[in-house]
Amino acid sequence: MKTILKLAARIISGFLLFITAYLLAAYILSRITIAEEAAAARDIAIYIKTNGVHTDIVVPVKSEVTDWSTQILFGNTVSKDSNYRYVAMGWGDKGFYLETPTWDDLTFSTAFKAAFALSTSAMHTTFYKTLKEDASCKKIMISKGQYERLVDYMRESFDKNPQGNFIYINTNANYGSTDAFYEGTGSYHLFKTCNTWANDALKASGQRCCVWTIFDTGIFLKYTH
Repeated sequence: MKTILKLAARIISGFLLFITAYLLAAYILSRITIAEEAAAARDIAIYIKTNGVHTDIVVPVKSEVTDWSTQILFGNTVSKDSNYRYVAMGWGDKGFYLETPTWDDLTFSTAFKAAFALSTSAMHTTFYKTLKEDASCKKIMISKGQYERLVDYMRESFDKNPQGNFIYINTNANYGSTDAFYEGTGSYHLFKTCNTWANDALKASGQRCCVWTIFDTGIFLKYTH
């Protein structure tokens, strides 16, 4: 019995030590800033937008670089309205997106699978007609070349069918009338969250970002001024 108790104590101590180190690393690395690269021009406006937990990257629906509406179809939203100027994209665990509309719906199974990369990912897309800049929505002006790199990064986050089209997820788990889900690539886990993905998007396009982050706070601290 004493052996079992000692083993249990070691397991619990090890777990608490891991969680402490994990959160400490997340805090420290999210406060270290990777500076934005020099850009010859600031041609295109993108935005970072948070709901208080999850960061989306918002881009123009249409630009000279790409037309997202050819792959992220207006017809896949409940509204089917095509008069939108912006599309927000966020990557995350498919189970979280589709099975957890509120935190009250979160199950141990969904959380466990997400934490340990045991489920698939999804891309959540939302159309907007206008955006209001505030503490939860920050505008970033980037060059055409930087935007091309961002587009490449975001496209690679969508799983595609043999024809090269994004794979739409037909579901009733929409958050509103202007959003839709698509199959994603990669797996969500403790070290790659929705905010890690968004931070890496900024990193890929040469923008101010964190060394690493699992929360939205670190990202938005870079754009508070």
